[in-house]
Amino acid sequence: MINLLIEADRVQVTAGEPRAVPLPRDDGSEQVVFRCPACQVALFSEYSRPEVRFVRAGTLDDASWVEPDIHIYTRSKLPWVELPASVPAVDLYYDSKSLWPAPSLERLRAVMRPAG
Repeated sequence: MINLLIEADRVQVTAGEPRAVPLPRDDGSEQVVFRCPACQVALFSEYSRPEVRFVRAGTLDDASWVEPDIHIYTRSKLPWVELPASVPAVDLYYDSKSLWPAPSLERLRAVMRPAG
């Protein structure tokens, strides 16, 4: 599964109203998964910051342009899943400040700035 981090104001739901489902995380915090009310497929998630959504690429109208920048949480991948050597892979999460392109970091900083 490929997730994209997208500013919430750039995400457009084209049909229905996603159902918010709170889920506990290993660290004791909570993430909210928004699911299609008809089929319950996860559309996007929010982790403590509603300004940024983790959007499932497969739910986009056209996901053909999406390619992974990094594979995360590979500690739980099945042995028969092969990851390309050309894309970094990590057991858990990663330091976005060291791996993201500067324009992406600036977009994240802009959306996370306090209003006012």
